Amino acid sequence: MFASLPLLKDAISVPFKRSQLGLFHGKTKQYGNNVPHSLHKTRRSWLPNLHNKRFFSDALQQFVRVQVSTCALKTIKKYGGIDKYVLNTRHELLGWEGMRIRVMVREKLQASKQAEIQPAAAQAA
Repeated sequence: MFASLPLLKDAISVPFKRSQLGLFHGKTKQYGNNVPHSLHKTRRSWLPNLHNKRFFSDALQQFVRVQVSTCALKTIKKYGGIDKYVLNTRHELLGWEGMRIRVMVREKLQASKQAEIQPAAAQAA
């Protein structure tokens, strides 16, 4: 069902593996220093701001549960839904989970187009 996914595994870099399991919109782990008054620096890291959300997909006619960053959430709201977001976003920003949802949505939309064409062709004949 997901024939195009193995081809894209090489195309998508994996700097932060967890980001491939949700819609992070390119957000990754960040690194820096804790700097107290004594100026003795220690390394620390910051993780992206993540939320578990479920979005209703118009194409799939069901809810899609996904881990999403606040940046991706804002972009999804701007596009007007999860379907438009996954179809219009570059694959570098989607990750594996986003590409999986994109393939499902695309297949469902193509199947619905085929279903619309078949009755129209039968009525014309």
